[in-house]
Amino acid sequence: MQIGCLGLRDFRNYHALSYHPAGRLNVLSGRNAQGKTNLLEAVGVLLTGRSFRTSRLGELPAWGAQAALLTGDLIHTEGTRTVRRALRRLEDGTWQCAGDGAPWARVIVFGWQDLAILNGVPAARRNFIDGFAGRLYPGHVPALLRYRQIVARRNRLLQARTMENRLAPWDEQLATTGMELIDRRRRAVAALQTELARVYPALAGGRQKVEVAYRTALGEATEPAALLEALERRRADELRRRITLVGPHRDDLAIELDGVDARAFGSRGQQRLLALALRLAEVLPVTEAAGTAPVLLLDDALSELDPLVRDNVVREIQAAEQVFLTSPDDVLVSGAARWIVESGGIAAA
Repeated sequence: MQIGCLGLRDFRNYHALSYHPAGRLNVLSGRNAQGKTNLLEAVGVLLTGRSFRTSRLGELPAWGAQAALLTGDLIHTEGTRTVRRALRRLEDGTWQCAGDGAPWARVIVFGWQDLAILNGVPAARRNFIDGFAGRLYPGHVPALLRYRQIVARRNRLLQARTMENRLAPWDEQLATTGMELIDRRRRAVAALQTELARVYPALAGGRQKVEVAYRTALGEATEPAALLEALERRRADELRRRITLVGPHRDDLAIELDGVDARAFGSRGQQRLLALALRLAEVLPVTEAAGTAPVLLLDDALSELDPLVRDNVVREIQAAEQVFLTSPDDVLVSGAARWIVESGGIAAA
């Protein structure tokens, strides 16, 4: 899949833009605060209906605007499809994103926030793997939302103390939905591991062994009964602490480099490269699952990398389909379309 054209009106610092990117690698350079990341965000909103930077829709329209419009032509093997997203303020002051995307459209984003996968709290790694699983399995995100509602309801009963006898039906729902999530996460991590074993050494230029593994208190169990038993074992602790202590909302992702925990002992450079490798390792599994290649949005992906590693990264992303790579510097890449972003405008370099 490729974006043939992108139109913006009153989105962030773009008051009016018509942009026709190249079908492969697009390098967007320019000084800070000119709109490079805003352009990547616009592509993400167009394709998915949500921002990778904020959950507050009101931050996306230009300052003082009451609405914003994003349009684009998506080129697919079956033809071209025009998609449209409109952001508008409702009478109650809230914002709404309306419009239809394409069910096969996928986007993979890398940015500074991805360092949290390596050095952040477990929730950051759960969010990462859930985002990946959501791109592979259409039912994952709805199940995740349902699971969170179940946990919230169960926590309210635990906090009520006198409601212990009403936990059973919620335990059963948590166990069933929770094991669905764990199963999809395990499969997603297995697919990620296969690609990561190739991608990271290719980027690093060595033979480092990198491994990712899903960590759950349930071990290798696959049946909801195992989660029910774990809940029962922790019942006294849960009643004392008034919170659900077992389930996929407590799991984590282990990431090792040459047998050492990269989260705790990896250098900043290794962690940044690992975070980028994790994103690039998503490309093939997502392509196979969706039936079309995802668009890659790489925000300042080359910074803090030595020249050899930068060359390896460029070589890897040149093998992808359509890529948008931002950089504060003018990056010279053979065959890439080069663009200058300045004051909410884009011009060929």
